[in-house]
Amino acid sequence: MKITNITFLEEAERGIVPVPAGTSKTIEGIQVRNTKDTNMPDIDYDVADSMHLKETLVQDWGDDKVAPISNWNTLQLKSLIKDISKFYGIPFTEVNSVTSAMVGEAIGPAKKKHGLAAGLYNPTFEDLMEFSDSLKNFLAKYPNVKTHVETLVGQVRSCSRHAGGVVVAESLDSRMPLINSGGVRQTPWSEGQNVRHLEPMGFIKFDLLGLSTLKMIEGAISHILRRHHGIEDPTFEDIKKYYDANLHPDVIDLNDQKVYENIFHKGKWAGVFQFTETGAQNFCVEAKPKNLIDLAAITSIYRPGPLSANVHVDYVESKNNPQYVKYINKEHQDITEETYGYLIFQEQIASMAHRLGKNISLDEGNLLRKVLTKKGTGKGAQVKESLRMRFIEGCVEKGMKKTTAQRLWEKFEYFNAYGFNKSHAVSYCIISYQCAWLLNYYQSEWMAAFLDKEPESRKEKAINIAKSFGFKIRSLNVNSSGRVWEISEDGTTLIQPLSSVKGLGDSAIDQIVRNRPFNTIEDFLFNENVVYSKLNKKALDVLCRSGALDSLMDDRFTGGKHFWSAICVDRPRKPKNLEENIVLYRPEGAFSDEEKISYLVELTGVFPFDRVMKEDLYKKLKENMIPSIAEYNPDYGDVVWFIPRKVVPKKTKNGKDYWILEVIDDTNSLTKVRCWGIGEHDMVHLNRPYMAKLDYNGKWGFSTRNLRRNFRILA
Repeated sequence: MKITNITFLEEAERGIVPVPAGTSKTIEGIQVRNTKDTNMPDIDYDVADSMHLKETLVQDWGDDKVAPISNWNTLQLKSLIKDISKFYGIPFTEVNSVTSAMVGEAIGPAKKKHGLAAGLYNPTFEDLMEFSDSLKNFLAKYPNVKTHVETLVGQVRSCSRHAGGVVVAESLDSRMPLINSGGVRQTPWSEGQNVRHLEPMGFIKFDLLGLSTLKMIEGAISHILRRHHGIEDPTFEDIKKYYDANLHPDVIDLNDQKVYENIFHKGKWAGVFQFTETGAQNFCVEAKPKNLIDLAAITSIYRPGPLSANVHVDYVESKNNPQYVKYINKEHQDITEETYGYLIFQEQIASMAHRLGKNISLDEGNLLRKVLTKKGTGKGAQVKESLRMRFIEGCVEKGMKKTTAQRLWEKFEYFNAYGFNKSHAVSYCIISYQCAWLLNYYQSEWMAAFLDKEPESRKEKAINIAKSFGFKIRSLNVNSSGRVWEISEDGTTLIQPLSSVKGLGDSAIDQIVRNRPFNTIEDFLFNENVVYSKLNKKALDVLCRSGALDSLMDDRFTGGKHFWSAICVDRPRKPKNLEENIVLYRPEGAFSDEEKISYLVELTGVFPFDRVMKEDLYKKLKENMIPSIAEYNPDYGDVVWFIPRKVVPKKTKNGKDYWILEVIDDTNSLTKVRCWGIGEHDMVHLNRPYMAKLDYNGKWGFSTRNLRRNFRILA
């Protein structure tokens, strides 16, 4: 169906779509005319549970008014080369050596060719073909691969849904040919950084994004209400009421220097939004923010573009010595004083163009921001050159030397590679500050929420962070563990939840929580109030092997394996059966240390780091600045520590033995180390801490050529 301008204007009257450029209509006696090509913004909305919000919108308004936005996925060069090479039987090692090296070879020359001094840049297929010798040589050697790649690269591979993007408007099915993908009706068009279909047609994209930090804030408030306000089971309304009274941006003191000094200056990080990476944390400690704009500048600078240009170093120097910052004129000072003379935010470019240029409106300043940051406006070099001339002309008319004006424009272009949106940065930094406020004033409650909401892949690191704050961690126990991480009465201990056990459902947890305490294993197995169809044999198994029932194991049992066999392997139906099992399985004894560790990792996803690495040894490694393998930095040496988890024997093409060693550290992330030249007497003990001198390169990762000389067991 063709959509006319009148249709758009009628929709605009109801606030659904913008008035298109060059059209007008009289609405209630007022002529509305859009004479400028003003682009509508995307609406970004962060929520704790985005899927729930989107489902609610569809339920309340109908799927003819709310439609997810499509993503059209294209065939990428690297995966294409691998897939086609596999079809032709080309050895993987040869293919991998090309795909690993080609981007690194091309990125420098490609950026130079396109006049880019800083910022991220993804080389195009043409760039790679021109500047990557590895790729050119490979395709020359295998012309069949080249033929397929040139034909297929960039072609549409599949259709998926945007992570959070939706379009909201009336009667969408009469305005666009909605498509069906995976049983969901969605738009046939995309909207993003490089492709903009919807905006030119007058549709606004709403980005409804899930932000786990908001869930963390909810959890912390829930703990606060239970511990300090006597609300045993807080509702969402209770949580919202507390938030509105204490944490809402209109209420919270955003200049509380205790928060800045205790958290951001001292580097006390635990789930503080935008400050989870070591680099961002170190930069923040050096910069010592004192207000929200300082925080926004730090988070805007801590991105690959500014970091590669050493803006972070210059910013800290200027912030610590503001008396040495030189400003071109009053306008320049007014606009950049809050960032110590640096153009950090995109709005600063728009504002400076407006105030210094000749008749450059704020709208045109915003257009310049979009042109400089390549937001896909379609204006190109012509508009950019026109604005450049008007900017320089205006600067000269206001008393600035032409050469100075030209240098200022060059700064615009230099900073455009990594200029960041101020409104976005400040909004997100309010969330960072709220996290820091909770951590400063309600440390126990925030830490419990932090542990509860961190994903499994980062749980071990989060537990170690909690320990570094002085908290004790109480392991799983059916009598004290709940549905979420709980806090002891004195606030010094955090209690692991039953919900962290894989294979233990909500129904089983309900039966435990409702009927505890359990004083003996008989209380647990033969309780008349427990519905055992919900607390079944599978639940018993995972509870026992995860250690949650250890407190019920008395001296009748010779060890954990004996206990497990008697109550789980052969589930007793009455006390007499339990007594018989105790006698029958007495020879089983205890689980080995390896079995205990394996079960904990399997059932909770968390490696029992404290059982393997003693606290004094961990502190000694920190004091001597020996990094974990995940924190390896070639600038600080080649010695790291780790804990081996698995040895995978391999053979080279020449039949020589080598190992791939899978290791972890306190981040719980898995890293592979290639151990070359393995001899018959070489040995590595699993689940024991090691310190090692390793080689590293971007292609192969970590490796060693003499295991006995370079590896040292620590305990």
